[in-house]
Amino acid sequence: MADDSYTKDPAARLDYTWGWTDWLADIDDTISSATVTVPEGLTAVGQPVVTDTDVTQRIEGGTVDDAYRMVCQITTAGGLIDERSIYLTISNR
Repeated sequence: MADDSYTKDPAARLDYTWGWTDWLADIDDTISSATVTVPEGLTAVGQPVVTDTDVTQRIEGGTVDDAYRMVCQITTAGGLIDERSIYLTISNR
């Protein structure tokens, strides 16, 4: 699956969601746990919200003109592990 890219204002505090709906439906599995890793310069606010098929993390910060890669790794109820990325470019909006 393709990774997602977004533009974020440095003052914004927004939710970003990693989705595994189609893949999990194909293998008849659900998410049991998740870890979100953000690079220096961004702040993860609170814990990720995990549903059967998605992980959402609230993010703030960033420096104008910098780009960041946030990574979400899940473990499924069936014991599979997968990882996906979201890319943020910071720009005044």
